[in-house]
Amino acid sequence: MKITDILSRRKPIFSCEFFPPKTDEATAQLFETVRELKDLDPGYVSVTYGAGGSTRGKTLEIVRRIKQELGIEAMAHLTCVGHSRSELKEVLDQIESAGIENVIALRGDPPKGETEFMPHPDGFTHAAELAGFIRKNYKFCVAVAGYPEGHVEAPDRETDWKRLEDKVKAGGDLIITQLFFDNRDFFAFEKRMREIGVKVPIIPGIMPITNLSQIIRFTRMCGAKIPEKALRELKELEDDPEAVVDYGARLAAEQCKELLERGVPGIHFYTLNKSKSTRAIIEKLKNSA
Repeated sequence: MKITDILSRRKPIFSCEFFPPKTDEATAQLFETVRELKDLDPGYVSVTYGAGGSTRGKTLEIVRRIKQELGIEAMAHLTCVGHSRSELKEVLDQIESAGIENVIALRGDPPKGETEFMPHPDGFTHAAELAGFIRKNYKFCVAVAGYPEGHVEAPDRETDWKRLEDKVKAGGDLIITQLFFDNRDFFAFEKRMREIGVKVPIIPGIMPITNLSQIIRFTRMCGAKIPEKALRELKELEDDPEAVVDYGARLAAEQCKELLERGVPGIHFYTLNKSKSTRAIIEKLKNSA
């Protein structure tokens, strides 16, 4: 089922993002993690796509298995990096043949060791082009990415948000945001998108903090910021891993509670292939609903 159809039937929905593991053992553990979350009735699960399409085969296989074997709706990530138009069509044909109805169209990050995005000579330069290509040739529900604090490569937030408007106009059916920790950033972003005429659902992306050095690295890469108070308190807990996990789960739960109270259609959790924090947060939100 398309995510837009799921949203028309029930709100809010909770969804989880995973990445393709590198080993058979890790793959087995991933499916155990997804099974553990199934009883929480996630709206859908998404699977990322490695830089340069490096995990293409695994992404497609995991998405297929999640839908066909576990009965959970799934969304495949697809990036422009390293792919010609014909190669992208081949991937999309495979996704369609597997019965997957949801795709998120992304420009993608440069492959490891490279600092700048270089489009394939016969490929796409922007996610809007990929979204438009998918819309023209397929019947997928197309998600696109939004950045409440602006993309790190954009000169300013307004420029980035105009590019997001272009992605929606090209074919985006819904927006899933990059992680953020200050809800004021999300609400300002949402307000501005509505002002410029973007009407599609906007689903906030939340990453429960489980490791301080890891989350600092992630935020530097994506341009998000951790509030000073939270960063200070996390540093005080840095030598106690379990305390960091608990703090991160409480912080994310507080974020989600306010977001849901303000009417967001769902929450998308960046799980890092772990279920403990995400499960605890979803259970808490469901129990308090």
